[in-house]
Amino acid sequence: MTRRRLLGLAALVAVLLVAAGAVVTTRLVAHRSPEPAAAPATSAPASPTPAPAPTTASPTPPPGADLTGPLNLMLVGVDTRVSIPGWEPHADAVLVLHVPAGLGQAYLFSLPRDLVVDIPAFPKARYPGGRTKLTHAMSYGSRVPGDKRHPSTAQGYELLRTTVSRYTGLRIDAGAVITFGGFDKLVDTLGGVDLYVDQRVASRHRRPDGTMRPLGGGGYTGPQMVYEKGTRHLTGWQALDYARQRYTAGGDYTRQRHQQQLLRALARKLVEQGTARDPQRVEQIVAALGRTLVYVGGGRKLVDFAYALGGLPAERLTLVALPGAGVGSGGAYRGEQLRPLGREFLTALRGGRAEAFLAAHPTLRVKT
Repeated sequence: MTRRRLLGLAALVAVLLVAAGAVVTTRLVAHRSPEPAAAPATSAPASPTPAPAPTTASPTPPPGADLTGPLNLMLVGVDTRVSIPGWEPHADAVLVLHVPAGLGQAYLFSLPRDLVVDIPAFPKARYPGGRTKLTHAMSYGSRVPGDKRHPSTAQGYELLRTTVSRYTGLRIDAGAVITFGGFDKLVDTLGGVDLYVDQRVASRHRRPDGTMRPLGGGGYTGPQMVYEKGTRHLTGWQALDYARQRYTAGGDYTRQRHQQQLLRALARKLVEQGTARDPQRVEQIVAALGRTLVYVGGGRKLVDFAYALGGLPAERLTLVALPGAGVGSGGAYRGEQLRPLGREFLTALRGGRAEAFLAAHPTLRVKT
């Protein structure tokens, strides 16, 4: 396997990079050329000459050795219709991983797809800027002037990254965009995932056998797949379907929580499986991702972040739920806004006070 393909495993950036970074680190170290063997000993000459003073070459620092934090990584999930020519990708899931200085702890939070934000002007896409839902930043930014049939996912991510950075006050260092189809394949490659379903969820989109429910004039019809409360083993399509449901008690905020729980369960499974010790499994995971993921590193290579975060265990990943509420104008729904407590957490995060803030507001921690 080439060095470039090895990096594909760490392409689970943002959340899964916490676990996959350790995998990549181990695999890359294992592929380094061994040190030359010491020369065999020889008999000392009759008249020895003074040996030159030994010289020690300065060791080459590992990739990302200068990354000491804080770091902010963003993972974006886009809808499956990106396969349709001309379909502009929409950000259905926006998750941010904040790793404070020292890289010994990480905090993961989601932003509502319908969060009302100021999207800045973006000349590349000829977008003039405006105040609308966060999900549209991805689609507006993806537009390629003169080529409507081939929107640019990487370009859309660029505008979304700028929008999220301005809203949160956090510099986004790197991230990735993954299609839901790619996520489906990833879960199946790992053999499914064990997850605690914290509330009953009925699927709008799938039947119990996994086939799609027909869409009629009044909505989806027919039998529904139902995820009952309790510990469940989910296949790829089930995990994806469960994490996409937002027409449940709690709406999109419940969906955000379920997505976070699922990602942490996957990160834990990567570690428990000992993937780093199994080259064949690494190849399978890389192949499963295929072209479903776009990495955006802001000038840094993915291996830099993999090495930097390789020592951070999944147990040090804290899931945070930012409370929000709907906003409207003239009786019409416009989108979502974070409640004061959610905005205060972002302020604490920027100031390096996240742990103290969560200790004072334990309800913001997401349980698994």
